[in-house]
Amino acid sequence: MQIIQVTDKVTVDAFHKVPEKIYRNDCNWIPSLRIMIENTFSPEKNARFKSGDARRWVLKVDNEYVGRIAAFYDENYSSGYDQPTGCCGFFECIDDEKAACKLFNTAKQWLADNGMEAMDGPVNFDENFFYWGLLIDGFKPQTFGMQYNPAYYKNLFEAYGFKTYYEQYSYSLDITNPDLPERFWKIAEWVAKKPGYSFEHFSCKNSDKYINDFIEIHQKAWGGHGNYKPLQFQLLKDMLHNAKILLDEEFIWYVYHNGNPVAFFMQILDLNQIIQKLKTGKLNFWSVLKLFYLKKRKTITRCRVIVLGVIPKYQGKGIESGIFYHLKKVMLKKSWYNEMEMSWVGDFNPKMNVLFKSFGATRTLTHNTMRYLFDREKEFVKAPIIE
Repeated sequence: MQIIQVTDKVTVDAFHKVPEKIYRNDCNWIPSLRIMIENTFSPEKNARFKSGDARRWVLKVDNEYVGRIAAFYDENYSSGYDQPTGCCGFFECIDDEKAACKLFNTAKQWLADNGMEAMDGPVNFDENFFYWGLLIDGFKPQTFGMQYNPAYYKNLFEAYGFKTYYEQYSYSLDITNPDLPERFWKIAEWVAKKPGYSFEHFSCKNSDKYINDFIEIHQKAWGGHGNYKPLQFQLLKDMLHNAKILLDEEFIWYVYHNGNPVAFFMQILDLNQIIQKLKTGKLNFWSVLKLFYLKKRKTITRCRVIVLGVIPKYQGKGIESGIFYHLKKVMLKKSWYNEMEMSWVGDFNPKMNVLFKSFGATRTLTHNTMRYLFDREKEFVKAPIIE
């Protein structure tokens, strides 16, 4: 077995071809966009390199690439735990414990050399909206940015010594279904028209204002969580720019009370419904044209909710239903959308799980974020519950 660091065009190409081998006969797999992954590992495109670093490797056996892995750390993330914690991700491997062990050992050693004492995975060197967690239940074509993997990956992670740090749940809502609770819509209308409250959707023309408002809401909504790290303006601005094709201004909503931002909602388009037709994540001129053509032809019928946050002072006041009151008007106008996936919510956030169920959504997916402690004698502690 030969571990090769990804450093040039040949190894970059090998890194992207490993999944093609793993999923050759898996009709549920949809390739990731190659440019999106390369941007993740570009210091010029990913602001996380300012406070961290990353490496990638491929595994070669008998002149054939059979696995890959990336390791990375961000000091803004790693310092929020009982021990400095780095990460691994973009893991792909044949069903072979020795091969997986070689990949995990390589990532672990590099992280240890950089002062880390634990490794989370499989996660992303970016915000946790994309490619985060090990798929445990719900082996079907995933929405854009959601992790897909073979069922045997769970055994590979656990055989190495990873344990579940937290579970991630995703929910599906049929938005053509009129059977949402009547009480829900009554509360929604009441909140939407309540004096002092205003609801407005995102506008690219005033993006800096909305990014700053999101950072303020995010800090107040999640700041009490033990491993919270403040969001970086430039990181969000870059991410927004790179994700333009996924966005619809009317799918991103803000709530203000007396002019102050108190809640935020964002859903993106499920670009995977198009990528599945393209059958490739490597875009060229013609595939880009086809992508935009299919998008314009309303091929995308599903959206994915990636963030819903309400600052604590305003939780339990029906703010979320007020957002859905305004969103409902948008969805009726854009009637080709028929499904909304809410992904994902950690098991450490029971309030949000209850909220999504109250919308009439059904749990459809489970992913796990795994953790490996380098000190095998140290007590393993799961993610703390958000009260």
